[in-house]
Amino acid sequence: MKNEPILYMLLLAMTLLGSLGSVFFKGFTSKKQFFLLFIGFASYGIGALLNIYLLKELPYTIVMPANALTFLWALLFAKVIFKESIGMIKIAGVVFIISGLLLLIT
Repeated sequence: MKNEPILYMLLLAMTLLGSLGSVFFKGFTSKKQFFLLFIGFASYGIGALLNIYLLKELPYTIVMPANALTFLWALLFAKVIFKESIGMIKIAGVVFIISGLLLLIT
C-alpha cells in the first residue's frame, strides 16, 4: 500500500487529537473558559473521524491498539503542560505500550 506512511502519520495524529481533547477539557474545568471546551470537543471529534477513516484503510489490529498511544501523549502533556511529576513506573508503562505497538506493526 503506497499511502501507508501517510496513514501511520494520521494514526499518530488521531491519538494526539484525542489526548489534546482531554487537555482542553482539563483546562476548561479549572478556567471555565468555554472556548477551551469547544476546542476540546473539536479535537475529540476530528480524532474520532480520523479513527473511522483509518478503520477503513488499516487493519483493525493496528488501529485499535494504537489508541494506547494516548498514554504517551498524556504522559508528555502531564509533564509539560500540567507540571506533574512522572515516575519511572509510568515511563516504563509507556515504554511497554510502545513496544507492544511496534510488535503489532511489524
